[in-house]
Amino acid sequence: MSNEILNSLLKEYSKKKLKAQIDLDNRKKDLYEKIPRLMEIEDELNSIGISTAKNILNNNSSDNSSIYYLKEKINKLKLEKENILKSHNIDVNYLKPFYECNICNDTGYVMDSNYKTKMCSCLKQKLLDISFNKSNMSNLDKENFSTFNENLFSDETDLSKYHFNISPRSNIRNIKKQCINFVENFDDPNCKNLLFTGNTGLR
Repeated sequence: MSNEILNSLLKEYSKKKLKAQIDLDNRKKDLYEKIPRLMEIEDELNSIGISTAKNILNNNSSDNSSIYYLKEKINKLKLEKENILKSHNIDVNYLKPFYECNICNDTGYVMDSNYKTKMCSCLKQKLLDISFNKSNMSNLDKENFSTFNENLFSDETDLSKYHFNISPRSNIRNIKKQCINFVENFDDPNCKNLLFTGNTGLR
């Protein structure tokens, strides 16, 4: 898979993530106009979060009681927010981004147990889908043995023209038979592989 295709997909992921954030901002704006207390709670949570981060960065171990108080305050505010949402019959996840993939949050990558970044299953699937479509295997319902038309090949036997003692139609019938045998015995280790040679477009 080329880097160009991967980069194109990652641009799509960035757009999806941005769209989810814009959608969240719009939902928040509408909801905060109806329920101002929710906005107050968010502002308080942001303020407490900054205070907690400062205490941790300053290694203020002597002020553990203050950090404990801040954590308790955060929990109370979160609980109040949940209760407000429930009282208005609003899902508690309404104030969270609605990502298409909740595993990677529309980034295409996740962190494994060893804290290493790896490709998310959703991005892997998109790459597989592109490869699948490029292989024309997505047209198997139209292009298969049952729809194969051997009448497209000449029934004429001409050694000088075709370099065979049999007609192209008889030849393609033999090829079809060998292909079906290969498919039906694909898991048989004694079954030999198939090799197709010749210029593009030859029949």
